[in-house]
Amino acid sequence: MKLKIRKTNVKKKKQGFRSRMRTTAGRRILAKRRRRGRSKLTSWN
Repeated sequence: MKLKIRKTNVKKKKQGFRSRMRTTAGRRILAKRRRRGRSKLTSWN
């Protein structure tokens, strides 16, 4: 029987509003984009 390789480290999504809100650096990015008056804060809105 062949062993199936299970992917243990599934890539986390680095973009998106929720992932930006998780880190302080991400929050800084959102604040900067708000200040600039961007209609879209993240690519996944």
